Amino acid sequence: MSEYLQKRSRLKAARHKRAHNRIRQRVSGTPERPRLAVHKSLRFVYAQVIDDTKGITLAQANSSEADLRQQLGASAGSRAAAKLVGELVAERAKAAGVGKVVFDRGGYIYHGRVKELAEAARAKGLEF
Repeated sequence: MSEYLQKRSRLKAARHKRAHNRIRQRVSGTPERPRLAVHKSLRFVYAQVIDDTKGITLAQANSSEADLRQQLGASAGSRAAAKLVGELVAERAKAAGVGKVVFDRGGYIYHGRVKELAEAARAKGLEF
């Protein structure tokens, strides 16, 4: 990789980290309203419902799970995968007794996979 691309990659990662830190200053999960945290990589999409006061994960789903990968085929990092992850994490959160959450987009722009995940979770009954 050229020196220019390395520098650009470092700057982009630093910008993402700053955005995520700004969001985490404002957003925190409580027992009444846990935090729905989203992470995306190039291959997979991850979501978890977190109670920050106790430091525990109440529900989680990701597109690297075997049953979701069979449904998706090779596109585990796509918008369709994010939609399935959003539906699954909402079902698991409802089963854990969670109805309302605060949304932590993880420093990502509310667009594409993040938006699909959020809308699918809302459609399955999570309020945020």
